[in-house]
Amino acid sequence: MTFDWEYAASLLWYAPLWKASLVVVALSVLAWTIAACLGFFLALAKLSSLPLLKLPVAAYVWFFRSLPLLVLLIFVYNLPLVMPWTSDYLSNPFVAGLLALVLSETAYMAEIHRGGLLSVHSGQREAGKALGISYFGIQRLIVVPQAIRISLPTLSNQFITIVKLTSLVSVISLAEILLVGQRLYTQNFKVLETMLMVSLFYVLIVTLFDNALKFGERHLDVSRRKTHRNAINSEQLASLLVHQPARKETGQDTSGEEHVEAVIEARGINKRFGEMQVLKDVSLSVKRGETVSIIGPSGSGKTTFIRTLNGLEVPDSGRITLNGEVFFSREPNEPKKEQRLPRLAQVEKVGMVFQQFNLFPHRTALQNVLLGPRYHRRGSAKQLELEALEMLDKVGLLVHAHKYPHQLSGGQQQRVAIARALAMRPAVMLFDEPTSALDPELVGEVLKTIEDLAHEGMTLIIVTHEMQFARRISDKIVFMEAGSVLHAASPHETFENCNEPRVRQFLQEFKAHEPTR
Repeated sequence: MTFDWEYAASLLWYAPLWKASLVVVALSVLAWTIAACLGFFLALAKLSSLPLLKLPVAAYVWFFRSLPLLVLLIFVYNLPLVMPWTSDYLSNPFVAGLLALVLSETAYMAEIHRGGLLSVHSGQREAGKALGISYFGIQRLIVVPQAIRISLPTLSNQFITIVKLTSLVSVISLAEILLVGQRLYTQNFKVLETMLMVSLFYVLIVTLFDNALKFGERHLDVSRRKTHRNAINSEQLASLLVHQPARKETGQDTSGEEHVEAVIEARGINKRFGEMQVLKDVSLSVKRGETVSIIGPSGSGKTTFIRTLNGLEVPDSGRITLNGEVFFSREPNEPKKEQRLPRLAQVEKVGMVFQQFNLFPHRTALQNVLLGPRYHRRGSAKQLELEALEMLDKVGLLVHAHKYPHQLSGGQQQRVAIARALAMRPAVMLFDEPTSALDPELVGEVLKTIEDLAHEGMTLIIVTHEMQFARRISDKIVFMEAGSVLHAASPHETFENCNEPRVRQFLQEFKAHEPTR
């Protein structure tokens, strides 16, 4: 028996095979798209801390990942026998096959998306919260674009799996490629020739969509992108700003706030993580235009404290006011319904610069700075872009406006983070050890930017290990240890005349180990 090449080649023009190919494409694309969308929401639910959402989704994923697709196909197609009202839909093999594929693939997609969501660093969500962006805004603008980019290779592979799984739908008499091939070789007994061409049609479909999905992967990969737009210089920016109408403030009304001496004030802040109490009755008052540096050994609660000042950490008890308004309030025995938690409109007024920068990697420097004001609709698109460019110019990065974070040095990334916080026109700026993640030669450029802000009268609270810098720019030095404030005084009193033995010991030890720059 010889292989009939002429017959095999003739199947390339066999219309039923091309029609069956369209059925496979339609079934695969619809199943993949619907399952990917549903799977994302299931992934969010599975990552939720609410058992009412988490447990049913976990059960769904476990069950449908355990159930063979062939069994599910037969069950769905025969469901009208026990539920006659479904016969109008499920008696159609295409609809039944699509439903079975979606039910099965959604469980797999949920796990793929869960992996993608877990891969997005928590700092990205915190950076969104610090800009006053809501949970759904953070998901839409920050988390989802990054999670999709991370998950897309696996999602693409799952599409190929779905294309091959469509061959199982032949058991419910859907005229897809395999069933058409089976009908052919049962008539002419040319099994090998027919199956070769059936395989070729599957390979063509997989190759076409695999390349399309790889193109999407390359498009979403920001590391492949290059800067094409020409940045404007400072003189051009100044000329454009002159012709812009006066800025109309939105959500930042400071009328009636000038008489408030303390921009931000914390009283009796306590915070516990499990059995460990990290903040013990911490209090701090910062006046308008004042620069306060918080120093102390690692693990003393410095970072946790400033995170309570912008709502990233919720204290167990205490009271925080911002511009005279209650920002947070909770008494130890107060019913939860009477608590006051930070509002997004208040969080907007507290700028935050993180230790690890937390820039959004899928957005350029300009887009990072623009995100907050644009989300809160602070003005027209053109006006907001010019103001974002102005902020980048302020930190010396105007020429890098259209570069992505991976194209910038650590010091440049931190200055973009400062510009991003400044773009929100905050009442106070918080800095969480802004130079600790930088190489020594990059520290100076960031400290110079912060020092310029202090000289301009911006209210600053800085957690730092840069003792000489803190001494030079601060109006007040706060020393913390073991979750408590042990000392709060002027730089001169702290560094020259401090009567607190622990503070003197810390400064002496730090000076002995401080690197020479």
